[in-house]
Amino acid sequence: MSEDLERPKYLHTDSERGIKVVVIHKTDTGFGFNVRGQVSEGGQLRSINGNLYAPLQHVSAVLKGGAAEKAGVVKGDRILEVNGKNVEGTTHRYVVELIKSGGDQLTLTLLSVSPSDAEKLEPTEETTGYSYIDYTEKRSLPISVPDYHYVERKAEKFVVYDIYMAGRHLCSHRYNEFVELHNNLKREFIGFNFPKLPGKWPFALSEQQIDSRRRGLEQYLEKVCAIRVIAESDLIQEFLTESNEENCGLLNVEIKVLLPSREVVTVGVSRNATADIVFEAVMRKVGLGGKAWQAFSLFEIMEYNFERKLQPGEIPHSIYIQNYTTAAATCLIIKRWLFSISEEIALCHNDQIATLFFHQAIDDVNRGFIYAGERLYQLKVLQDPGRKHDYLALARELPGYGEIIFPHCGCDSRKDGHVIPSIGLQQFRLRACSEDGTPESQIIEFPWDIVTSWEIDEEGMAFCLQYKKPEKKSQMD
Repeated sequence: MSEDLERPKYLHTDSERGIKVVVIHKTDTGFGFNVRGQVSEGGQLRSINGNLYAPLQHVSAVLKGGAAEKAGVVKGDRILEVNGKNVEGTTHRYVVELIKSGGDQLTLTLLSVSPSDAEKLEPTEETTGYSYIDYTEKRSLPISVPDYHYVERKAEKFVVYDIYMAGRHLCSHRYNEFVELHNNLKREFIGFNFPKLPGKWPFALSEQQIDSRRRGLEQYLEKVCAIRVIAESDLIQEFLTESNEENCGLLNVEIKVLLPSREVVTVGVSRNATADIVFEAVMRKVGLGGKAWQAFSLFEIMEYNFERKLQPGEIPHSIYIQNYTTAAATCLIIKRWLFSISEEIALCHNDQIATLFFHQAIDDVNRGFIYAGERLYQLKVLQDPGRKHDYLALARELPGYGEIIFPHCGCDSRKDGHVIPSIGLQQFRLRACSEDGTPESQIIEFPWDIVTSWEIDEEGMAFCLQYKKPEKKSQMD
C-alpha cells in the first residue's frame, strides 16, 4: 500500500506506446535532470516502441531525490513535448530555451525506453548537454579564508580556518570538515566538475604549509560558491552557518539592516539570534521603542521587487549569508507593518516614526506600488522632509497606499500576460502586467465584503478566492 502511494502520479499515460506526461516543480536544486541531444535540426527517423520518430533530445541523468525523479522522470526518457510544444527533430538549444522559459513549473511529454534501447538510440553526431541541476547561473560572493587559529580541546591541539563574508566572520572549520563538505557536495551534485581540495599531509604542518592550505581552501570556496545552485544548497548554507562555539571563538556577529530612509544600521547580535531579537536591537539602535515596535517589522528583500516578512523564530544571520551579494549592502530591511490609518496618524506625532512612514511612501510611489497618476506632480512638490505630513496625507488618498504587493504571476482569468496581486485595508486587488512584470492600466478590485472564501494550494502554488457580486451567483477566480 505504501509503495503505491510513493509512485509518481502522471497527468497522462499511454502504456502501449510508452508515453507519459509529467509535471516538475522547480526546487532550490533546479528541475533535477540533465538533457542531451543533437545540436542540429532534423535527422533520420528512428523506430522507438514500434513507432517512427525524428531525433529526440533525451534525459541523460536524474538527480536522486530531485524534482524530476519525484515526478517520475527516468534516465533515458526521450522528450516529445516541452510545455505542450512538439520538439521532435528540434535542436538542443531550442529544447533548453523552452525549458528555461517556462518558469518554475515544467510539463514534459516523455517516451520511456528500456536501457538497452536507450543505448542503441544514442546519437552518433555531435551532441551537447544541459544540466537541470543548472550550473550555468553564477553568483558573486565575497567569501574568503583570511586567517586561521589554533584550538585546544581535550589535550588535542588543531588548526581551524576562519571563513569570512565581505569582511564579516561567519564560522571556522577544521580541514577534515572541508573534506567532508567536498565529499557530500560531489554526491549531491552529480556531474559537476569540482575543484580539488589541498591535499592531506600525514605529518605536522609548518606555518608556511598551513598558510598554503588556507589559500587553497579559500580558492576552493570561491569557485564552489560562484555556482548559484551550489552556493544556495543546504550543504553550503549549513557549512557557513554552523555555530561550533569551540571552533569559532566568536559568538557574536554584525548584521546590517536597511531602514525605509535607505540608511543602513549595523547591530551586533548572537549568530543564532532570532528575527524578533534582531528587530528589537535595530529599533533600540535608532532610538525607537514602545508603540513604534507594533508599526514595523523585519523583512527579507527578495527577487521580483518583493519583501517577505520574517517570522519571529527565523534566523536572520542565516538569511543574511544566503542572500548576500556585492551589489547590495544587506538583504534585510525594516518596513511598515500596520493596517490602521487612524493608528498610523496617531503614531505620526512622533517625528522619527513619521519620517520612516514618509520615506517608505516615497519608495512605494517610485516603485509604482502607490498609483499616483495625475497627482504625481503634487507629491513631487511635497517630497521634502519638512512637508512629510502633507505628503503622507496625500499619499493615503491614493490607491495602493499601505498595501502588501506580491510578485507578478499568472492568472486563470487572464490569457495574455500576468497580474500583480496586492492585499490592502479595503480589498484584494489584481493589476494587469506583462509577463516580465511591467504594470498596465487594467485593475480589478475585490472588496473584502464580497469575498466569501479563499484557499491556498501549496502543491500547485496557487491562491484561489471565491467572491459574490450583488444579485449574482458565486464565481470562482
